[in-house]
Amino acid sequence: MGDTSKGEQRIGLLNGFAAYGMWGLFPLFFPLLEPAGAGEVLAHRMMWSFVVVAVVLLVVRRWRWAGELLRQPRKLGLVAVAAAVISVNWGVYIWAVNSGHVVEASLGYFINPLVTIAMGVLLLKERLRPAQWAAVGVGLAAVVVLTVGYGRPPWISLILAFSFATYGLMKKKVNLGGVESLAAETAIQFLPALGYLLWLTAQGHSTFTSEGPGHTALLAATGVVTALPLVCFGAAAIRVPLSTLGLLQYLAPVFQFLCGILYFHEAMPAERWAGFALVWLALVVLTADSLRTARRSARLRSTLAATAPVTEEAVAGTVAGTGTEPATGTAAATGTAAGTGAAPRVEA
Repeated sequence: MGDTSKGEQRIGLLNGFAAYGMWGLFPLFFPLLEPAGAGEVLAHRMMWSFVVVAVVLLVVRRWRWAGELLRQPRKLGLVAVAAAVISVNWGVYIWAVNSGHVVEASLGYFINPLVTIAMGVLLLKERLRPAQWAAVGVGLAAVVVLTVGYGRPPWISLILAFSFATYGLMKKKVNLGGVESLAAETAIQFLPALGYLLWLTAQGHSTFTSEGPGHTALLAATGVVTALPLVCFGAAAIRVPLSTLGLLQYLAPVFQFLCGILYFHEAMPAERWAGFALVWLALVVLTADSLRTARRSARLRSTLAATAPVTEEAVAGTVAGTGTEPATGTAAATGTAAGTGAAPRVEA
């Protein structure tokens, strides 16, 4: 039994590394799609993602959720909002990568957990622990430093972070599985994307058929590139603890940052290093607090399990009643990543 559990955890970790690794290496993929512009790439990503997830759901025969969703207008509206904000996220990310702003894009996913916490306070009236307040404060200081360093607010990072956090909030309210959620969102995106691509073709600006079969295949592959990390993430999420996924999520922006510095040779003057250092400090504080809270929760569960007199069901009910799984910043960010099929955020 123990060997089976360890084997499952190893599979989960490998899938987690694969998911966040793929999201982290997205900056190497999108330049391959040139000379297609960001708008054309975005439209192809929307259209082919829907095709891929629709085929997957047909194969596994999981369509019952669609009828239930159509009978719930409020949920359908939230899915439409999620589709809109992830469209903004994907579009800005693609433009940023192909315009030489990979490092600034990576910053958006570094600060996403901090933005998620801030939105929890402002919109959901959540109460923060002192360490979480400190992390948010250091994050705000980092944005100020980076604004001075760039000579402007880091708007690419802020748009990516806020759009991704909003996307996570919508997905939390909708409460659909990862593949189902992506299918619903891309179904909403499909017709506008198809219409835009047909318009591009009519204007003679489409590159889909004019740059050779390799270029055509790469544009069509955007669907697989979007869906595959999500499938790996889903396999990881059911096999490894949430705290582990919370740590793995930082792989994506780290890889993106390294791509920007080492592969694309983007400039990093001292003030930008200082801003990033403050962001990383905030994330260290946040992660340490999350891990400490998770350990405290685990000890409380063990105590309750040891002292509960009757059945396992009674123990489970007691633990559920205590709220021993607080929504930490890391957990919230991980939940957001689960819905992207993209990223951390990751990528987009």
